[in-house]
Order: sequence, then C-alpha cells, then structure tokens
Amino acid sequence: MTTLRTALPVSLAPPVLVLPMLFILMWSSGYVVGKLALPFAGPFTLLVLRFGLAALVLLLVAIVTRAPWPRQRAQYAHLVVVGLLVQALQFGGLYTGLKLGVSAGVSALIIGAMPLCTAFGAGVFLHERVGVRQWMGLIAGIAGVQLVALGKGVAWGTGAAGIGAVLLALAGITLGTLYQKKYCTGLDLRTGGCIQLAVATAVALPLALGLEGWQVAWTPTLILASGWLSVVNSIGAVSLLFLMMRRGDASRVASLFYLIPGTTALMGFAILGERLGPMSIAGFAVTAGAVYLCTRTAKS
Repeated sequence: MTTLRTALPVSLAPPVLVLPMLFILMWSSGYVVGKLALPFAGPFTLLVLRFGLAALVLLLVAIVTRAPWPRQRAQYAHLVVVGLLVQALQFGGLYTGLKLGVSAGVSALIIGAMPLCTAFGAGVFLHERVGVRQWMGLIAGIAGVQLVALGKGVAWGTGAAGIGAVLLALAGITLGTLYQKKYCTGLDLRTGGCIQLAVATAVALPLALGLEGWQVAWTPTLILASGWLSVVNSIGAVSLLFLMMRRGDASRVASLFYLIPGTTALMGFAILGERLGPMSIAGFAVTAGAVYLCTRTAKS
C-alpha cells in the first residue's frame, strides 16, 4: 500500500527543530482558542463542529490527492480505535472537565503526566527501552509542569467528576498514541485522519443533541475558532504527532507535551491577558530542560 511518508527524523537538532516547535505551538493554541469558543457553543457541540469540519477537509484532500484508503477491515478497525481514543475520549473528557469546573491549570497538570504514562506504556506494550537519563528527564518534566500550574494559581477545589473526566482525557491521549504507534504507522495520514475524525464526530453528535440541545451562537469568534480547531489542531497538530511518532520512540515524542502547559500559559498571557508569574516562567525553563534530556541523551 502506498503511504504518506517523510524523511524527517525526530530530533531537536537544527534544522528539524521546526517540526517539534510547530507541533508545540499548534497543540498549545487549541487550549486558548477553545477557551475563546466555549462561551458560544456547548462542549460537545463545539467538538462536532471541530471534528466534522476537519473530517470534511481531509476527505476533500484525500479525493483530490487520490490518497490510498485502507484495504483490510482490521486496518479500519484500528483507525476507529485511535479515533475513539485520541479524538473523542481525549477532547470529550477535557471539555467535560472544563465544563464541570476544572481549571485550565489543573487540566494542564493532569494531561502533563502523559509523557510518563506513555514511557511506561511504551516499555510494556511497544518494548521500547527508556534509559536512566530519559527517566530523569521525564520526572523533571512533571516538576516543571507543576511549577507552571502553581505559578498560575492553580486550585484543586473541584468535584471528583470533573477530575475524573480529565483523567479519561489523559487515558485517551496516552493509549491512543501508543495504539497508533503499534498498529497504524503504515497507514496514510490523510485517509486515516478522515476516518478517525468521522468516528469522533459520530460520537460527539448524539451527545451534543441529547445533552446540550445543539447549543450554539453563530458569532465571528466561534466561526474562526472552529476553523482553527479543525484545521490547525485536529488535522495539523494530530498529524504532526503521528508523523513524529512514526520516526521516533513514543516516550521521546511524548516528552514534547511537557512544553505545552508553559507555551499555553505564554499564549494565555499574550492573547487572553492571563497572569504569568515568575514561577510559571521557571516551570517553562525546567520543562524545556526536561525535553532536552528526553530527546538528546543516549539511552543508558
């Protein structure tokens, strides 16, 4: 089967530095843009707009470029699983948690455990060996994420249901990336992404209709935000994640998530006027060092 491939290795060495940096910026922007859009649409309604538009765009791209579709039922089944985990479960859990009162800082702190969870899962399911220095970097990353969250005045005063929803989001992104790495690395990103997003749309639509009554206010902000979330986040950022996962160890690629809370904090400061204190800046520096350890040191 013809697949969409790349010659770019996963490395933080120039000039390939642009690939992980672009991923971090694209993924982080989703938190800020999502916060701008949520006042105008219910969480699941926003997800339907996000997933549905992204699926349609990828379908058109696949048709125009004559991208190959999976030929076996098992391949479709694997893509369905990834769509349920990475798209539906992750973002459904995250948006539900935010709706139930979990702050963005607490959400970032919980999702920030993803690299450690992925490293453990990669060792168990993918048989990847994580070196001592890399484990040190992963643990340092958790400390850095905590500093970012504390610097933003994170408070845990919320219900168990909200925390549970964000934990489901963590499980979704962790299990989904591991499953993608194991079963879907040979499949085309255009058609594969279209299938995954169509599945996520099918999950979000009945929830948007049943729980929210299709709660939406068509404002310029919502329209622009939905387009950004669909094209930049659901297509661009997720495709970059899977692309890097093909070319490198799951645990090393996942360590990039340590930089997302700090980058999101910087974007929130610049776009939303959110407070950014010295502790958050220190946390960003610690997470940058942790990513360097995870991606640049040899396994030991």
